[in-house]
Formats: sequence, C-alpha cells, structure tokens
Amino acid sequence: MVWEPELEELERRKQLAYKLGGEERIQRHHDRHHLTIRERLDLIVDEGSFHERGVLAGKGTYEDGELTEFIPSNYVMGLAKIGGRSVVIGGDDFTVRGGAADGSIGQKKGHAEKMALELSIPIVKLVDGTGGGGSVKTIEDIGRTYLPGMNISDLAALMSQVPVVAAAMGSVAGIGAMYVAGAHFSVMVRDHSQVFVAGPVVVARGIGREIDRNELGGSQIHARKSGAVDNEAEDEQDAFRQIKQFLSYLPQNVWQIPPVIESDDPTDRRDEELLSMIPRDRMRPYDVRKMLACVLDRDSFFEIGRYFGGSQVTGLARLGGRPVAVLANDPTRMGGSMDGPASDKIMKFVDMADTFNLPIVNFVDQPGFMLGVAAEEAGTIKRGTRALIAIAQATVPWASVIVRRVYGVAGGGHQNGGRWNYRVAWPSGDWGSLPIEGGVMAAYRRDIEASPDPEARRQEIEDKLNALRSPFRTAEAYNIEDIIDPRETRPLLCDWLELAYNALPALTGEKRRGMRP
Repeated sequence: MVWEPELEELERRKQLAYKLGGEERIQRHHDRHHLTIRERLDLIVDEGSFHERGVLAGKGTYEDGELTEFIPSNYVMGLAKIGGRSVVIGGDDFTVRGGAADGSIGQKKGHAEKMALELSIPIVKLVDGTGGGGSVKTIEDIGRTYLPGMNISDLAALMSQVPVVAAAMGSVAGIGAMYVAGAHFSVMVRDHSQVFVAGPVVVARGIGREIDRNELGGSQIHARKSGAVDNEAEDEQDAFRQIKQFLSYLPQNVWQIPPVIESDDPTDRRDEELLSMIPRDRMRPYDVRKMLACVLDRDSFFEIGRYFGGSQVTGLARLGGRPVAVLANDPTRMGGSMDGPASDKIMKFVDMADTFNLPIVNFVDQPGFMLGVAAEEAGTIKRGTRALIAIAQATVPWASVIVRRVYGVAGGGHQNGGRWNYRVAWPSGDWGSLPIEGGVMAAYRRDIEASPDPEARRQEIEDKLNALRSPFRTAEAYNIEDIIDPRETRPLLCDWLELAYNALPALTGEKRRGMRP
C-alpha cells in the first residue's frame, strides 16, 4: 500500500490523543469522582455515532523531525446522534491544563459553534474548564499581555436558531461560566460542579478570606438562588439523562416544528381526581404537579428550574404525543405570587418556547405580584413587566386554563390580551383587580372606619361582594369564554393542540428580536 506509513502514523497520533493528559492525570480525575471527556461522550451519544473533528490537534515535540511527545488539545468535539437526532457535541478535557480555554488549540470551540450554525442542528457543551484560566502563564509564553476579546455573535446566532445545551461538569470559571449560562437549558452536578466568574483563589484575595469552591458557586447557589443554571443533577449520568430529555421535545432548529411521537395515553382521558383537586377554601394550597400529571401525557412532564422562582412552575411535556411548554403557579410557594425570580424564569422560558415553536399552556392560579419592601427593593415590578412583555411578544399558539385566582397586573398577564388565545376556566375560578378579602379595606376604608362596628361593616360589604363573585356571572358577560368540568381539560387541550400544530409551519423561522439567556 503506497500510503501505509502515513496511515500508521495517523493511527499512532490518534492513539496518543485518546490518552488525554496521561494515566496519572486521568486517575486523579477519577479519584475526584469525575469522568473523562471521552467517557462522557460515550455515555451521552448514541452508540457508535460520534465522529470526531480535530483529533490530531495538539502540541507536538519533535527530535530530528520525528514526533516524540504529543499533548492533545483539551477540547474534544465532533458530530454525533442523541436519540437518533444529529447534534454537534464538544467538551473540555480537564486532564490537559485543567480544561483552560487557551489550551484548546486552533479555536476548536468556535469551529463547533459554526458547524452547528451551518448545519442547523443542536449543540451540546460539556463544560469542565477554567475559562481563560492559565492566561497568566500565557503572558510568559507569548512574551506580552493581550487585550481580552471574543466573538459572541456566534453564540447570539446559536441562541436564535438552534437548541443550545450546556452542562457544568466540574469547576467552571470565566468564559466557561458564560458557556454554561448562555444556553437554552443548563444543568450542573450537585456537589461535583461549580460555576463562578472567578475561582476561590482569585476571590479570596478580594474578600480577604479563604472560600470553598462549592460555597462560592455550587448548585445550591446557581440552581436555587441566582437562576444562572436551570437544573441540578444527582450525578453525571443524571445530567446526561436530563439533556437527552430536554432535546427530545425540541425541533432541530427554528425552521422546524417540534417532533411528534406516538402516545399510548388516551387523549380523551378524564381524570376524576381533578374534581377534588382545588379546595373550596381559597387560602388552602394544593399539589400543582399532581394536577399537571392528571392532564398531561403520563410521565411526560420535564420540569425546568424547579428550585429557582419556585412560585412559578415551568417545564416541557406532551399532550397526545405533541410537545408543549407548560406554565403553572405553585400555591405552596408564596401563594403562587409573582416575584422577581419567578418573573425572570417566565421571561426566559416563554422566549425559549417561542423561539422553538412550542405551543404554551398556562395553568393559572395567580394572586398577583409579590408585595412588601423586599419585593420592591428586588425590582419586582420591573422584572415582572419584562416577563409580561415576553408573553406579549410570543407568537406561538397559547392556551390558558384558569384554575383558580387571576388578580392584579400579574394576573392580567396570564396571556396576551391583544390576540386570540384559547382560554377556559374551572368552576373554582376567582378573579378581579384585587382579592375581595384584601381589597375591601382599600376601597371602603372611610365607610368602614365611620361605622359604629367597623368589623361588622367590613364583613357586611364582603358578604355583598362575595354574592357577585360567581364565575358564572363573568361568563354571562362573555368576559370568560368557557367554564368547563375540570375532567374535560385534557380532551379539550389535546383537541386545541392538534389545531395549533396545523398553524405552526407558518410561524417557523428566526424571531426578529432573537433569544437571550
């Protein structure tokens, strides 16, 4: 064979690349209970589907023209399939320079992003790097400092065109942290991954004390308080499972509609439990996730951001095998009211659903914006207004199921009132500008205070107004289109969604405003 020596050399160099940072560093990585990048790729992609790009990239040492040592690029990437669908996937190799961005060689990460854009397929980023870390050493290597710069336009284009998924697999800082935050869906591993702008060593110099990496940027910070990361995983395998599930609801790009599957859950299923789901006592909460399970396809609900903005539930599910984006209020958390974090969560989720042509179903039990000094200091009204504008800008089909309360400005934003939406209410529906219980004192204060028995007068006014509270009176004025038996919710939504999917092809394409994380 004429080219046999070159093919042997090609295979030798591949084998050197497959050794990553060497046995000792791989062992240290395993001792920290982390998988290597190649082990991760084997677990997440369909078997035998990974086709690597740039395997030969690295730094070679030569003597007399012969390669004597080879340190591979610390970024491994290529094309693969996940659930039978094509993706670009790449990840940092922590065993080489700690996954530092300046060790990736030849802008492989940028190449992966451009490949996803050109092919219009999702990109999955397994981030385990220290961002620009190591750049101080780079000063010595290149003999000068350098002006930080990056091309963020590709990320902006990706966010507007194809699904972007990121997982923090270890300690992630700097630009790596931005990769995790700049995604439609992000996940981190509890106790094993951290995300921060700068790591503990840098931060310690600023705050004057040592700080643990998990204390600085663990999942208890970013999946529960900051909202920088959507979900928390038990381990790496759980993170991969969540990534696969998230992608299963989304189209390959914004020019396609979401993938429909066969469902063995009857679309005409009527769950009797829904009849007793909502308590007559308006102050009593209920299990909103149990309610959703009675309506959505069995075991199809994939919750996103459960621990952040907890009064608002967001997730992806199916109705009759058709993907749908789900919003719901959780009355066990602040009564289901909208605070700053819940507003941020709604805005991102609605933007994501609208970007990828996912019809939205909103199960409404909204008592209004969160009240009080802390809520005002947190900018709740500004953040809430941004969420309501996201709802107003969404063009995908929208359905609202009014389960119980619809109050105030936040309640009024349960859908875009300027367009047609499919809307139904349960007999438990309760709405207005303010709840009667709290609004009476605001509206009738002088009357009540002037009464010989203020408490009796307040109760008298409340009783009179409660007699007018019936949702059937609202239906008489056609201010609510339909009041339904709760058991009819699933059949009606499945019928609506079938019609909605017929309208989706006309709505596909890149949204003019783009998508921001």
